[in-house]
This record gives sequence, structure tokens and C-alpha cells, in this order.
Amino acid sequence: MIVKLDVAPRMVPILETERLRLRGHRLDDFEQLAALWGDAIVTRFIGGKPSTREESWMRVLRNVGHWALLGYGYWVLEEKSSGRIAGEIGFSEFRRDIKPSIEGMPEAGWVLAPFGHGKGYATEGVKAMVAWGDAHFGSQTTACIIHPDNAASVGVAEKCGFREVARSTYKDSPSIVFHRRA
Repeated sequence: MIVKLDVAPRMVPILETERLRLRGHRLDDFEQLAALWGDAIVTRFIGGKPSTREESWMRVLRNVGHWALLGYGYWVLEEKSSGRIAGEIGFSEFRRDIKPSIEGMPEAGWVLAPFGHGKGYATEGVKAMVAWGDAHFGSQTTACIIHPDNAASVGVAEKCGFREVARSTYKDSPSIVFHRRA
């Protein structure tokens, strides 16, 4: 039995766009999130292999922990019309071992379920996320890293104001490092 205190969602601001709601993680999200992260289509540019249920659970805990410790983190990206989880989106501080270093910069990231691909959800969600970031981080530079073969995410990053600053390698995988100024 899991003892549930349900305080985490109250720490996370809710953002709304025309079609999406960005909200805090809840325990009852886990099955949808495990399915999301267990999908090879979703993870092909993020680690290259589907996540196990255990890895997905650790990701949920990490996302909630970001809000508790840093005052920012990842949101669940919920499709308003259906209530389905369309992905996750937010800012993190993973202290990645990458050159050039992005440590100390809020790192933007997003992942979408296959049903959300090609609908403009990523751009819509990232625009809401960076607007929130601009209001909360002030003039601080934010960053993101994207596999160069992930043309869809590269396009989203560029539409939302991120600019390539370097080509690098992260965990033996090629990566593009982007920065964005408010």
C-alpha cells in the first residue's frame, strides 16, 4: 500500500493553452507515464531504449523533487479535450556531464506521446513553458540538448527562441546544445 499525502501537485503552477494543460504529477498518472516512457518511438532520441516501469517511477519522483527543491521542474502535458497525458514538459537541473557545461542553467525538455506527434502540441507547450520561465528566471539563460536526428524537436526549439551554441556528445550520443535568453 502506498501512503498518499498528495501535496506535490499543489506546489506546481497550472498553465493552460488552447488545447493543453500543464500540471503537476499525480500518483494516478503513473500507468500512462510508464506507457509513454516504455514506448520505443518516444525514447529513440532520449536514451535510445524504452524505460522500464522502475525507471519511469524514478523519473516521476525526480520530476516531483525538482519542484520541491528548486521551485521549477516538469509538468504533465495533458490534452484538455480528452484528459489523456500527451507528454511531459518542463525545466530541470540534471548536472549533466556535457561540454559546454549547462550546469546552473534551467534545462528545457519535452517529450510527447505518439498520438500527440504532428499536432503542434510540442510548440504550444514549449511556448507556454518558456513564457513561465521568462517570468520566473528573469534574464537567466536556459538551455536544451537535442539529438541532431530529432528534426521535429530541433524545429520546436528554434521556433521557441533556442539557438544552437555547440555540437557535443552526451552519453556516447551526438547532441546539439541550445541556449535561449529571455
